[in-house]
Amino acid sequence: MSAQPESPRDSRIPGIPHTINAIADALDLADSARFKSEVLAAEESDVPGVMRRWWKTAMINRVPGAARSRANAEQGNCLVSVDELIARIDAA
Repeated sequence: MSAQPESPRDSRIPGIPHTINAIADALDLADSARFKSEVLAAEESDVPGVMRRWWKTAMINRVPGAARSRANAEQGNCLVSVDELIARIDAA
């Protein structure tokens, strides 16, 4: 019998499909309502841009600690430089 090595935990955030329903479902109720309102009012050529912007918001909201980070930024607390952020990302 051989021991199997423990695989590292996958820390990636699961992706959100690029569909109107998936994006709306990934947002909280207030943001979902704003997203649907914007996408329904958008001209055909503007719909992809609206979807991309809200998709990014939904993905960022999935990052652990995102709400705490936003609150800190709004209060001017616990801010990091861009260089420090890049170093943290590279270390992950």
